[in-house]
Amino acid sequence: MTDLILKKINEIQDPDIGIGIVDLGLVYDLKADDDIIEITMTLTTPACPLAGNFEKQVKEKLAYEQKKIHVTFTFDPPWSMERISEETRLKLGIMI
Repeated sequence: MTDLILKKINEIQDPDIGIGIVDLGLVYDLKADDDIIEITMTLTTPACPLAGNFEKQVKEKLAYEQKKIHVTFTFDPPWSMERISEETRLKLGIMI
């Protein structure tokens, strides 16, 4: 179930670079049970004005689940390029 949820929310792309939020490493944690889906995620910067937009998109992507969806943003630990998936780093030519 969590794999399907991650796949679905990875369809949400960072508008600046067109990479899915899961591949970018913005999703820190996912818990799902019979009643609720809880997602802990971050943004590339605390000043990002898109937090509300990302939360809305996550809820829209998971509406088919017909469960309560709770999105929490955290900046601890702060996002870094090391969180980007290896496959995505290769596509972007990022060497870490």
